[in-house]
Amino acid sequence: MNHIISLHKEIYKKFISEGMAGRIVSIHHLLQLKEEIENKRLDLLLEEDFYQECLSFFDFSTPASLAGAKSIIIVSIPQRKISVSFQWKKRQYMLIIPPTYLHEPDDNVKKILDEILMPAGYRIARASLPLKILAVRSGLAEYGKNNITYVKGRGSFHRLVGFYSDLPCVDDNWQKPKIMSTCQNCSACLKNCPSGAIPGDRFLIKAELCLTFHNEREGLFPEWIKPEWHHCLVGCLRCQSICPANKHVLNWEETREHFSEKETSMILDGLGKNELPALTLNKLEKLSLTEYLKQLPRNLEAVLRNQKKVG
Repeated sequence: MNHIISLHKEIYKKFISEGMAGRIVSIHHLLQLKEEIENKRLDLLLEEDFYQECLSFFDFSTPASLAGAKSIIIVSIPQRKISVSFQWKKRQYMLIIPPTYLHEPDDNVKKILDEILMPAGYRIARASLPLKILAVRSGLAEYGKNNITYVKGRGSFHRLVGFYSDLPCVDDNWQKPKIMSTCQNCSACLKNCPSGAIPGDRFLIKAELCLTFHNEREGLFPEWIKPEWHHCLVGCLRCQSICPANKHVLNWEETREHFSEKETSMILDGLGKNELPALTLNKLEKLSLTEYLKQLPRNLEAVLRNQKKVG
């Protein structure tokens, strides 16, 4: 048991040294996670289209490769806004990808866990679970009124990743979901949400009204979405940029990648993976945007049009 406790401490120490934060909870909470999602669906708090597109992929069974899983490791990785430059019609536009979208740091977390656990005879496997609920239930994060998770020291500017492990859990801190105390008398996000997705009469947001939901899915934007609402390549920052809990991280921004006039044109034309030049595709992969190739022409055009109006 002392050896297992030492491994827990080593993991947490390494996370801290890398600027991360994490929690380890018992595998026995899998059923509770599943029930929490299903109960929200049964209570009609989750619109069915949103559930099918965004939540139905969750897998609450441990992988065959790790049938003896005993714990779930949930990790918060600090993540900045990413600024990306596009050259278009002889002008340069700096467009934003919000925190959480960049997958690149996930591999570093896996490497850290493998380096600590494998020599001790333990393994990990990636988990496809409701990570926000898991983060809050484990005590790693608290909810904001906008249903986004906030972690001490980094606000909502972070990315969550989860793993199963056969490492036993020795300090399970499962708890009731918490909303930040600063949210109690604050309605900044509610007022700054253009689509009214954050209601004042219930805790769970109306995800079917959220701009993020619609610019992550394929197809035309609904007619009720006003063109001037678009401001990010994917996702939305309206509720996060106005949140007092983010005041110390709002300037966390990193500039990555430049797309030439020709590359911007190809993206707007909707060229697929097999049609884009390798260099352009590589840039999109570094930005974790290849999974949004079908949405990107529509989103990029909408944001460019808005910047032309104000630029």
